[in-house]
Amino acid sequence: MRLGSGAFAASCVAIEVIGVAIFIRGFFPAPVRSSARSEHGAETPAPEPVAGVSSNWTKLPPPLFSKVVIVLIDALRDDFVFGSKGVKYMPYTTYLVEKGASHSFVAEAKPPTVTMPRIKALMTGSLPGFVDVIRNLNSPVLLEDNVLRQAKAAGKRIIFYGDETWVKLFPKHFVEYDGTTSFFVSDYIEVDKNVTRHLDKVLKRGDWDVLILHYLGLDHIGHISGPNSPLIGHKLSEMDSVLMKIHTSLLSKDRETLLPSLLVLCGDHGMSETGSHGASSTEEVSTPLLLISSAFERKPGDIRHPKHVQQTDLAATLAVGLGLPIPKDSVGSLLFPVIEGKPMREQLRFLHLNTLQLSKLLQENVPSYEKDPGFEQFKMAEKLHGNWVKLHLEENHSDILLGLGTKVLRQYLGALKTLSQSLSTQVAQYDMYSMAVGTLIVLEVLALFLLSTPHVLCRKAELDVPLLSPVFSLLFYLVFLVLSAIHVLVCTSSESSCYLCSLSWLAAGAVMLLVSALFCAILSALIRMIIDSTLLKKNAADASSGWSEVNLLLLLGTVGHVLSLGASSFVEEEHQTWYFLINTLCLALSQETCRSYFLGDECEPQRHSHVEQKCVNLLACPLQDSTSYNTPESGTAGKRVSHLEAQASCKWWTVLASPWLVLLCCRLLRSLNQTGVQGAHRPDFSHWLTSSDHKVQLSGLAALSLVVIFMLVQRRCSLVSKVALALGLLGVFCYRAAIGIVQFPWQSDNKGISKGIIEARFVYVFVLGILFTGTKDLLKAQVIATDFKTKTVGLWEMHSGLVLLAALLLRPHNLPVLAFSLLIQTVMTKFIWKPLRHDAAEITVMHYWFGQAFFYFQGNSNNIATIDISAGFVGLDTYMEVPATFLTVFGTYVGPVLWASHLVYFLSSEGNNGSALSRACFCYALICSVPVATYIVLVTSLRYHLFIWSVFSPKLLYEGMHLLITAAICAVFTATNQTRHRRA
Repeated sequence: MRLGSGAFAASCVAIEVIGVAIFIRGFFPAPVRSSARSEHGAETPAPEPVAGVSSNWTKLPPPLFSKVVIVLIDALRDDFVFGSKGVKYMPYTTYLVEKGASHSFVAEAKPPTVTMPRIKALMTGSLPGFVDVIRNLNSPVLLEDNVLRQAKAAGKRIIFYGDETWVKLFPKHFVEYDGTTSFFVSDYIEVDKNVTRHLDKVLKRGDWDVLILHYLGLDHIGHISGPNSPLIGHKLSEMDSVLMKIHTSLLSKDRETLLPSLLVLCGDHGMSETGSHGASSTEEVSTPLLLISSAFERKPGDIRHPKHVQQTDLAATLAVGLGLPIPKDSVGSLLFPVIEGKPMREQLRFLHLNTLQLSKLLQENVPSYEKDPGFEQFKMAEKLHGNWVKLHLEENHSDILLGLGTKVLRQYLGALKTLSQSLSTQVAQYDMYSMAVGTLIVLEVLALFLLSTPHVLCRKAELDVPLLSPVFSLLFYLVFLVLSAIHVLVCTSSESSCYLCSLSWLAAGAVMLLVSALFCAILSALIRMIIDSTLLKKNAADASSGWSEVNLLLLLGTVGHVLSLGASSFVEEEHQTWYFLINTLCLALSQETCRSYFLGDECEPQRHSHVEQKCVNLLACPLQDSTSYNTPESGTAGKRVSHLEAQASCKWWTVLASPWLVLLCCRLLRSLNQTGVQGAHRPDFSHWLTSSDHKVQLSGLAALSLVVIFMLVQRRCSLVSKVALALGLLGVFCYRAAIGIVQFPWQSDNKGISKGIIEARFVYVFVLGILFTGTKDLLKAQVIATDFKTKTVGLWEMHSGLVLLAALLLRPHNLPVLAFSLLIQTVMTKFIWKPLRHDAAEITVMHYWFGQAFFYFQGNSNNIATIDISAGFVGLDTYMEVPATFLTVFGTYVGPVLWASHLVYFLSSEGNNGSALSRACFCYALICSVPVATYIVLVTSLRYHLFIWSVFSPKLLYEGMHLLITAAICAVFTATNQTRHRRA
């Protein structure tokens, strides 16, 4: 079966996406869980320990509070309450922290620091799996034991207003609720008003026991303009007034009830210095936790500094406060200051129930639990507790009883801390079967790529794929039967749940068929390679003679980057790797241009005047008409040109200076956005631009960048597209001015700020118009016999439409990144790739390198926190999952997508070279597949590494998404190449 190398590569990448998806599903496991499910009814609480006699306390302790109000402010950082911002903008809250009846804590949130996993941690006390960062977009029903389930079972009435994620997690728990969309980040006013408008009515009523309020406005402001925005102060003041209203109302109610009420102020996660969240920086994991109740009266001079606790500690504390069983999966510890004022017997009873719950969870998840220090401390504390109860029941009130009680208390607190730490660091169970199947598929695809590489690079861009004969061979059926037997054996004997075992037999059989077919195809390709070894050796010898410094750099740089993924520091600072490779590439290209000019082989003086005349003629032609040179297929004859041939395309000094110009641009871009872990906190030019004091400078830079973008893009567009592009870029500036990020010279500060819906949709119209025009030209070139220029113009207009969309989605301070990207593309095309006649494989690798570098130039990293989700809501007035996801992904991967789009145009514009695009597609797929396959093997071997969740897991998600984008890019390559073949 003969198949073009581009179509072959696209098919392989699509299969590889399936393998990576299966691996990711098995790699992100469920955390430690209790085997006792809550569906079987409430368990009888353990009796109070006693030595020698039976205890008369066998029930749960009574509740400590009559009502509980939880105010959760999304993205509330600890310094927003306990720092200078809290003092300035939240005076009432500051008074409660410093002098009021309250206990304050800094609660640490474990990564991933996104909303849905944090809500689960607050209500269940467990550590959600890292895959919840994906589920955060569409939260499933929470099936684990949690405080709200226990409260509902106890007959308590729960009311909720705020983020609709709660409604999805707890669909049948609220007697009254009103959910608001959490992903529409452009709205930070109405989203909170929809919560506060219910307060007056609810606080006057007494028919509820638990009230939960989840405010989203602060988080949305962070995503839009960062933590230093003046809007942050206004929002904190608004939240302070809400807290004061609730507290004063509860205080008035406390006079009419026997038990006091409890007001909880907390955040689900923090906010990074860029306004996002998801990673593990101090700003993202540190959240305030303020417990306010008249039961916490403090004496004069009693100074209570915020203590550091875990976010999971709140679940156990709320359960004890409401007189409920502690959730079975909770790994948190009871916050002792809450019960500190109670009698000694009640304190010990509370601590015993919490420690017993943690010890049971440890026994169910750790085989060698008896050797755990926390379990040993618990047993010792339980024994001492029994002795204390015996003395207490004998009505012994001596100092011995007080001293023993204090000792038991310290023993319980030490056991709680140790057990909680042991369970928090306990490694979850991996789905090794799914991981193995996914890894096998990915490695099989990589083997097919590598076995096909000599044919693609040394022959025509067409492969004889061994597909039909292996499928109908006896080996295929034997392998399929063996894999099916293994699948049945694993699924029937495994104690833990496997993802593949949960699939239908038809779906699982399809996976086994795929693995078997790939295995047989690899064997057939290997046998064919051995048979053709003589020809391949000859071609390899011919190809190896032309290896230059640039070839070696591209190969060694790619291999070095892949190997660097095994170190956590290199993953955190991957941007440094790409910056180094790009800078080195510029130096290598500079050396190549100098050698081609000064040491060329064809330096005959008599040709000088002829070449100069040719150079003048070419410079007089439009740029779009000078793109049709022939890229050589193999060998080195004519591959490197002399300085005379370089002059034939442009002036010699421009060729010599172009690598240094690219190097200068890259150095300037490095100063724009600090990224990674080590340097993210350092000041950069973007922070200076985005401060409220420099809005004029930001506006001028954004306007200048948009003008440069128009000048670089419009030259190859049709007249209609030029007009649409100009109006679209003007609309981009109007949109940013409408939302208050930039301003026109005649516009006052913060006057007439809106969501910019109309302006953004105005730009979308021109984006779609330009893309439609480009698609029309491509279809016209495919269906009707027309000149070659129509297709190249169509491809460039599609590239221009993507550029306009990128300009709309990128934040204003990142518009120079887009302008420099287009400038480097223009310089490399006119002064490097054409004069030096690089072949398709080299040009593809260079495009890939620059795409990766620009991914980091725009401020991205391997942390989830750097994802700008506000890009997904530009021009949307309601949350729509598919458009928001597409826009967010495109806004994140602008660099790789635009460089891949330029690669398609550049190679397609070489009209006489039909195989260049197919070879480029194959090379692009290969260079993307090697890191993915290698990284999957690395994370499997490093799955017990200390930084597996904070460093390696986010990178795995990025690699999976990048591979999915690569599959889409390869599909575009293949479709464009099919257009070429049909036209031919």
